[in-house]
Amino acid sequence: MNDFKRTESQLLSAWNRIKADKFARNLGSLGLAQILVRVSRLVTTIVLSRLLLPEVYATAAVVLTVYEIIALFTRNGISAKVVQAAPNEVEVVAMTAWRMTWIVCVGLLVLQCLLAVPIASFYKNPALAAPIIAMATIYLATPLSNIQAAFQQREGHLGRMAFATALQVIVDNILTACFALLGYGFWAIILPKLLVAPIWLFLVRFGHPWRPKKIEGIDWFHGWKEIAKFSRSVLGTEILSTVQGNIDNLFVGYFLGLHALGIYYFAYNAGLGITLGFITAVGVAVFPYFCEVSERRNDLAKRFYQARNKICLSLVGLILTQAALAPIYVPIVFGPKWVEASSILSIICLSALARPFASVTSQLLKAVGKPEIELHWQIGNTAALVVALLISSQFNITAVALSVLVVQTAILGTFSVLVPRQLFSKRGMDQIRLAPASDLKSNRFRTAPEA
Repeated sequence: MNDFKRTESQLLSAWNRIKADKFARNLGSLGLAQILVRVSRLVTTIVLSRLLLPEVYATAAVVLTVYEIIALFTRNGISAKVVQAAPNEVEVVAMTAWRMTWIVCVGLLVLQCLLAVPIASFYKNPALAAPIIAMATIYLATPLSNIQAAFQQREGHLGRMAFATALQVIVDNILTACFALLGYGFWAIILPKLLVAPIWLFLVRFGHPWRPKKIEGIDWFHGWKEIAKFSRSVLGTEILSTVQGNIDNLFVGYFLGLHALGIYYFAYNAGLGITLGFITAVGVAVFPYFCEVSERRNDLAKRFYQARNKICLSLVGLILTQAALAPIYVPIVFGPKWVEASSILSIICLSALARPFASVTSQLLKAVGKPEIELHWQIGNTAALVVALLISSQFNITAVALSVLVVQTAILGTFSVLVPRQLFSKRGMDQIRLAPASDLKSNRFRTAPEA
């Protein structure tokens, strides 16, 4: 009985510590959301793998790849500046960021619509034009909700965002399975993404009271150069990361054909879907966690190494387990026609081993206002990956997957080791300390006097 009471007391004490720790609550909410998302996505993937042919997967892959490449410009770091901004500048930053986001998103909508027909002609498939145009309408949801999302992230209230993400993706997956059963073909993958966009918009927009308003004495685009300077490196990194995540699909489809692309695309999504979801959740949680102590370097270093060692090592275990079991569960879960994808899936899983460490390092650089450091690394990573893919795509999809594994592990692994070591050296810390002070002295965003 005493042992039972002691265990109960220990569990209750641990639970109370978690409730009191905002970072742990946020990570728990995002982690639970990702578990729910991945369970629903697994069910959907099973349904699609048994109903759709690789060629249908390939058609959807082209549409979604085009959308992902253009949509990366919505992840431009403009709203991240709201999270990172000082308290006395945040309102002005938010208004300017909101206006800049509208310009960017309307421009992206027009651009994707203009590219739809040329892309369909390039792939000699006229049916591609309509879904590419339809997907472009999703961009309008971003300026209506991204500043509210930034404030929630800034304030560490990520539970609602986690719920919105989980609900949106779960409904997307359920609709995808239903439409596939009804015989919608590749539209079963595309149409649900249009129908669920309002879920995120509604939940996130009404999750924070911030609304655009004119600030007296401040120009409409006051301080836009400072926001652009911060965001350009974030955008550059996002562009390169998205290119890295999709360029292999384009090479495989062009050089090896649609059947090979269907196999490769299935393996990529079944292999990295779970891992990338958790990596994204970790990034969302640690960014404001690092920003809170960005000017207290010893505390920042402690938080960084704790987050990296505990969280990333857990994800490494998940990745290795999934890679090892792929030859066993792929034919059982997804059907015998996907047996040839199991070895590709294992290799693609292993290519994600360095990603959790790189993601946490990336959030660290953004928190201290140095995203350009990651940009330089990603330029080298992208160049190496393109060269490797040009060579490997002349052989087969196994060679393509191996080239991705080698390049990503070598470069992202080195980035994750060297950058924190340099950043937390005495010289690196002295250089970063100068940045916040010089920003405040610029007086560009100031709406309140210094305390």
